[in-house]
Amino acid sequence: MSRIGRMPVKAISGVTITVSADNMITVKGPKGELKQSLDRDIKAEVKDGHIEFSRPTDQIRHRALHGLYRALVANMVKGVTEGYKRQLELIGVGFKASNQGNLLDLSLGYSHNIVFEVPKELKVATAQEKGENPKISLEGIDKQLIGQVAAKIRGLRKPEPYKGKGVRYVGEVVRKKAGKAAGK
Repeated sequence: MSRIGRMPVKAISGVTITVSADNMITVKGPKGELKQSLDRDIKAEVKDGHIEFSRPTDQIRHRALHGLYRALVANMVKGVTEGYKRQLELIGVGFKASNQGNLLDLSLGYSHNIVFEVPKELKVATAQEKGENPKISLEGIDKQLIGQVAAKIRGLRKPEPYKGKGVRYVGEVVRKKAGKAAGK
């Protein structure tokens, strides 16, 4: 990770990066503002349009944190300029998704509908095209939050290995198993 940590993060035009005295990095851009606290051992310096990270020693912990915080800040810069998007699709007979604001109403084959509240930092949209599976789209500036919410939604009905029914990411490949008849 130390090779990643040594690379500076370039601030794209319209993005301001500030480092406060208590090791808090703030990234402001056209889409919003994100904050990240740094470990006390990792130092960050803003120099003419980019930010550089340094570590005190070559201990394994310091090397890992060095690359980690550099990657987190790079993701923050990309988030406040372009944003992140994650799509999920519901595969199964009768599976439906609808939303009202940030409340997601999912019908996933259980005896009741599941109402899932998406954090207000994210935008959620649902789509049902004729002849296609229902899709859920999550958009926001925080990569970690989008991944966490998408994983929670997927965890409500994971794709099962025999028929492939369930909630999966768009483009995800589910390895299918042979059924009981193949064992004879």
